[in-house]
Amino acid sequence: SLQRNYPNTGQFTFLPVPSARFGGWEMGALRISGNGSSEGQDVAAIWSPEHAMAWHLEEAFRRDPVGWAAAKCQQWDRQEAGLPAFLQEIPDCPCTLSQARADFGRFHTDYGCDMEKGSVCTYHPGAIHCVRSVQASPRYGAGQQCCYSRRGVQVLTEDSAGGSTPDRGHDWGAPPYKHPPRIPGFSHWLYDVLSFYSCCLWADRCAVYLKRRPSSGCQRYRPPRAASAFGEPHFLTFDGLQFTFKGLGEYLLLGSRRSDLSVQGRTRRLNGAPANVTGLSAIAMRENNSDVVEVRLGENSPGLEVLLNQKALNFSEQTWMDLNGLFLYSSPGQNVSVLFSSGAGVEVSGHGGQVLSLTVLLPETFQDQTEGLLGRMNGRPEDDLTLPNGTALDVARSGPREHFAFGAAWAISNATSLFTYDSWALLESFVYGPKHHASFLPSFAVPGDANRTFLQEVASVCQGDPFCRFDALTTGDLALGSLTRDSHQRFQKLQQDLKPVVSCGWLAPPANGEKIGTDYLQGSLIHFRCHPSYTLVGSASRLCQEGGTWSGTAPSCLPNAGRTPQRLPSPARFTAETVVKWGGLHRTTASTRKEVSPSQPWL
Repeated sequence: SLQRNYPNTGQFTFLPVPSARFGGWEMGALRISGNGSSEGQDVAAIWSPEHAMAWHLEEAFRRDPVGWAAAKCQQWDRQEAGLPAFLQEIPDCPCTLSQARADFGRFHTDYGCDMEKGSVCTYHPGAIHCVRSVQASPRYGAGQQCCYSRRGVQVLTEDSAGGSTPDRGHDWGAPPYKHPPRIPGFSHWLYDVLSFYSCCLWADRCAVYLKRRPSSGCQRYRPPRAASAFGEPHFLTFDGLQFTFKGLGEYLLLGSRRSDLSVQGRTRRLNGAPANVTGLSAIAMRENNSDVVEVRLGENSPGLEVLLNQKALNFSEQTWMDLNGLFLYSSPGQNVSVLFSSGAGVEVSGHGGQVLSLTVLLPETFQDQTEGLLGRMNGRPEDDLTLPNGTALDVARSGPREHFAFGAAWAISNATSLFTYDSWALLESFVYGPKHHASFLPSFAVPGDANRTFLQEVASVCQGDPFCRFDALTTGDLALGSLTRDSHQRFQKLQQDLKPVVSCGWLAPPANGEKIGTDYLQGSLIHFRCHPSYTLVGSASRLCQEGGTWSGTAPSCLPNAGRTPQRLPSPARFTAETVVKWGGLHRTTASTRKEVSPSQPWL
């Protein structure tokens, strides 16, 4: 113990003293507990974050801290050589910042570099935002990290010491958690963070660290597919089919035998509407043998209620929960995200408190293995209206009544229901009553008796959005129409952000030369130049082409032998922002923005 029976003044100061007894300890954390607590395990206490120990600070460190750290770095490098290779097991990064932030099922914000909190990226200079893979790799429990620059492209260790670095130990751990490298936090520090301190922060051996922790590219990354339901509700399938189903009951929104994934929705009648309309009021979900999560509109409050295995959850102390088979995240603004082990992501929003909106992301491994109201994910919208018996309705000839019959066919049963029935009203309506209330017949058309003033208000609010107009006119509620428009626009932006991007992969600068540019996506142009006394042979510029290949040939810088310096072809005006030089570690130097004219030789 550092101190016993210390008064609670709000601060405590001490001088570290070397200790032979603890000299082998590499890291630690401070624990603060009450005077009456024991010193064993399972003690109610406040814990500090992890920190590196130098122990603390031993005589060897005091005499030569750089040499001490360099020796630690080399020792780590030798240990790494004997450990299993994990880099091929982790997923590639999203190619752009937009993709990384949109793919919420597989990647989540790295709180050490978060653009929503000022982009304080201490360990990744040059980046404004980083994400981590949600799931650890299956065999070795490793994790991926992806960092992005202000231009929205990856920051790679091949170009900059601030590039993203994968982790042998996933920062958030992995089941069964009790053994390295799967212990949350501590495994990451043991395998990845302490070595960064000794190699990069305390000694000039960062090249050793980055050799073992190189950034992953994005050439193997495939964006997930997205589907959504919102408003009355309107369904937008994975393959792009759009239809409205206003049934009253409980239905299978998405099912997949690949991972026994089930996402179910409950609808309720919208009070006060002049026509029979419904909206989603609860979403329940599970995958394989995971916990069951239910998100529903509150009965007596405008907020969302979240149930875990039929018991209410409270997010007042933590917004991120690592549960059985899933991660659960509650974000500001009435959003709840569920991230399953398969990479499937489900986001439920309750803006306005009237109806829920739903977004589902599925990786390509679910291709042609889905069913339910959100359709079959196979790139063919013509079979999205497939009934449970396998019969596909003719999409081209289907209207509102056919859509109603299709939705009714996907009603769940009491045996398959994941919902919680904790009130007499729910029991009466959905357990003792039918799962699909066939006696509830919705309005299939927009009322034609709206006055001109209201039509003008609808046009002003909806701004051309067809779903907003439909909901506003059928309910007479402009606020609901506005919420529908916002949900639709958010989904459209998500789809835009998730569009596939072509990457040609990293390009090395030539030996004895430099490259200008660190963007390796389609349409990007990389320029090359040589050091004094060397001449460029090969392509002075290379373009990332549509097929994912670079134009031209790899450049080389050869010693001058009476040849004149090679000039860039005219016209060659571009803005030089990033120069990457050849060396033991390729470092990025941010140069002054400057236009280069064809009259200037590039050696």
